[in-house]
Amino acid sequence: MADEDRSPEDEFQELMRRLMSGDTTGIDPEQLSRLSGMQIDPAMLQQVMNQLQGAFAGTQDGVDWSLAERQALHIANQDGLGVSSGQRTDLDQAFTLAGLWLSEATTISDLPRPARAVTRGAWVSATLPVWQELAEPVATSIADALTDALGQQAPDDMQEMIAGAGRLMRTVGGSLFATQLGQVVGRLSTEVVGGGDVGIPVMPDGDAAILPQNFADFGRDLEIPDDQLALYLATRELAHARLFRHARWLRLHVISQVRDFAHGIHVDTDALEELASRFDPSQPDELRSALESGALLPARSEEQTAALTRLENLLATIEGWVDVVTEDATSRLPAAARIAEAVRRRRAVGGPAEQALGSLVGLELRPRRMREAATMWRSVTDAVGVAARDALWDYPDLMPSADDIDDPAALVARLTATSRGETVPADAMDDALAQLIAEETGEQTTDDDASPDDEGGDAAPEDQRPV
Repeated sequence: MADEDRSPEDEFQELMRRLMSGDTTGIDPEQLSRLSGMQIDPAMLQQVMNQLQGAFAGTQDGVDWSLAERQALHIANQDGLGVSSGQRTDLDQAFTLAGLWLSEATTISDLPRPARAVTRGAWVSATLPVWQELAEPVATSIADALTDALGQQAPDDMQEMIAGAGRLMRTVGGSLFATQLGQVVGRLSTEVVGGGDVGIPVMPDGDAAILPQNFADFGRDLEIPDDQLALYLATRELAHARLFRHARWLRLHVISQVRDFAHGIHVDTDALEELASRFDPSQPDELRSALESGALLPARSEEQTAALTRLENLLATIEGWVDVVTEDATSRLPAAARIAEAVRRRRAVGGPAEQALGSLVGLELRPRRMREAATMWRSVTDAVGVAARDALWDYPDLMPSADDIDDPAALVARLTATSRGETVPADAMDDALAQLIAEETGEQTTDDDASPDDEGGDAAPEDQRPV
């Protein structure tokens, strides 16, 4: 059949066959223009094909995260402003004074590098590796599910062609997800004031930063002098960064808990199959909207709910400490209490971009028990002092638990008993661990316990053995 005798449907079918086989060469805009009878935008399809050509030509097997970076930077820089010399000077001075005040309120040492003022685009570039790490399990799940769903929806006579298109389908699903993530991160860059605003350690280790453009937006309606607001937020930012720098294990602990939650996310296959049955490659907006709204993510399982509860308690424990330390360090500021309340409300509600992140990856990063955790840290500080309080971050097994947030008095009793050199009563976990150790050692030493020791003497009576 001559090319001019083909219908638009024939043209599109031939085009899809070539795409599925990986042959994206030799297709020109004139050929695409013949698809107008199917209401397919040739310019849009040309962009899709350019993207697919890159996917087939590349060696990367997975999500192309460069799409997320480009999208995020596009949004961040669209209305982004540079940092003026005046803003940089003001924030440098605020960070310097905040560092001095903070050193009076905590024994955790200063950062190895000075904190700085950054643009929205710089914040995107600094934090995107962490967002990619957190979102990758969800992106992989969606790409796999899209491949399976479209394969099940294809007619029998196209199954052979679909079978060889797994990489293409993964590219389509992964690319759409990466683009959505880029939009969310780009919008986050227009909301966050500092590196620690979202609670998790998204900035590189030892880095602290404030975004002057967003700082101005945050303080516009608070009727609080800019110098006081800058000092408070600089102190809080430094406290957050210092904590993660001091407790090197804490960053991995938080990221691991987020990934534990994300690995439990599975796409709602019924919703995806229903969407795939009417999916039009020329109009990906429906799939994009489904990703952004969270419609493809089913209700949380019991395991996910438990994982999210553990994460919320961990974030609350971290931010409760930051709150108490910041409160003590900024006690000289007349407006400190008002600023603290504004920050708490902001963290409790979250901005539109943070809510979009929750829809995209099914994760909310809000420390719902921050006030209770701050009360616990205040009780600990009053009871045992700053040094003993901060020493609880030295090792993971010393960090307060969710039970300690529920019952700060029990934690204080243990800490004060330890400071007096008294024996701390064993709790249920200690008893269980002791029983487990006893069972293990009992199985391994039963024969030895029945015979004299290596020195040739009889074993000491049980009541004379050291405990």
